[in-house]
Amino acid sequence: MLKENKQLLVLTHLSQLIILITGFGSLILPLIIWLNQKDKILDLDQHGKQILNFQISLLIYTVICVPFILLFGLGFLGFIVLGIGAVVLPILNAIKVSNNQQTNYPFSFNIIK
Repeated sequence: MLKENKQLLVLTHLSQLIILITGFGSLILPLIIWLNQKDKILDLDQHGKQILNFQISLLIYTVICVPFILLFGLGFLGFIVLGIGAVVLPILNAIKVSNNQQTNYPFSFNIIK
């Protein structure tokens, strides 16, 4: 039987921000929470997949930005946009979860289904 735990859902979204403290872990920490709790907490499987798809998408976009640095510095602009999105979107989605609203990570690839 699945338990409802809105606090863990919010924490899972906010766990992506660990990168601001440690410099890494924005993919690892949500992955650990998702793998350990997806069968125990209601809706954590869906939210975990969204978060992991978002983090993998950010990684892909970051790799794409690297060659664009040589093209008039457009890669730096891409890094700025990705950095802002990597901070703002998890916070917005954590607020949405706490208000029982549907979460969304735009421009994410649907890799984990």
